Amino acid sequence: MIRFGILGFGLHGAKRLMPGFAQAKNCRVTAISRRELTKARASAQQFSIPLAFDSAEELCRSPEVDAVFVATPNACHLADVLLAIGCGKPVLCEKPLAVNADESRRMVEAARRANVLLGVAQVFRFEDSTARLRERIAAGQIGTVIFARSEFSFSASAGHPRTWINDPTVAGGGPIADVGVHCVDALRYILQDEVIKVTGRGISDSKSGAIEAAAALTLEFSRGTLGTVLASFRAEYRTPIEFVGETGVLRADDGLSVERPVTLELRRGESVVETESISNRYAYARQVEAFAAAVEGKSVFAVPGEEGWQNQEVLDAAYRSLKSGRTEDVPLVK
Repeated sequence: MIRFGILGFGLHGAKRLMPGFAQAKNCRVTAISRRELTKARASAQQFSIPLAFDSAEELCRSPEVDAVFVATPNACHLADVLLAIGCGKPVLCEKPLAVNADESRRMVEAARRANVLLGVAQVFRFEDSTARLRERIAAGQIGTVIFARSEFSFSASAGHPRTWINDPTVAGGGPIADVGVHCVDALRYILQDEVIKVTGRGISDSKSGAIEAAAALTLEFSRGTLGTVLASFRAEYRTPIEFVGETGVLRADDGLSVERPVTLELRRGESVVETESISNRYAYARQVEAFAAAVEGKSVFAVPGEEGWQNQEVLDAAYRSLKSGRTEDVPLVK
């Protein structure tokens, strides 16, 4: 049984992580930290968690913690991950791994030097719907994939629980960094291919300030697929995903959702020739179970730090493109 400590226990911890840990069989949460000790103790009491801290270092050094889950704001990831690694604790970090590729590189290299496991919480890699899309495309069900599209939009109004979401010094960017990273990672994973070039266009408004409010990215993959990612803090909640091949189309309206069953459609011509309904309700549990199994040496974690670093290289190229107006190259992580 792997005992997790969660750094930065906020809305995500309460809404997503704890229900996932409740379903998991080989791990549990024994400690949490928040900036205010009174809030940490209240959350710990709510979820029957033994230990509450207002110090990240105390949590990381606790003998009751075997692995650390970093769920703090993006700009805190580097310091928190390096702290956990320095304490010899395996660390699973929320997406995006960092606010730029250099920070991601520093995390990965520190983990390598210390021989400590570093993983990235790209939860949609643990969805059944994502797995089925990957399997179907690999089996050639729609032939060579010409176009791939993923969208993630939601409204991030002034009253959003993550008060830092529109602050570039904390978030590192707007919807490209926050949810566009899910789209990028899902397309990379499902296609089993790498993005080599990115062209981005974004818009901002009075609410977004220095960050983008919405953006459209064109991704060029190494094997020729053209991908598009749409990400927004203004549009209605949507997570569609679609792959257009030479012989058919695979798509799902809520392809990156854990809220409700996902219906995959296979289309040929103008007709839907096959549908498959899939539940992703265990994605968060599978994520922490998989990391716990890797900590125990029973398996290899599917999303190591290098994957988060590669995603960040794509995001960095997208932000460079927004500024330059040109197509930008994406370095491949080594």
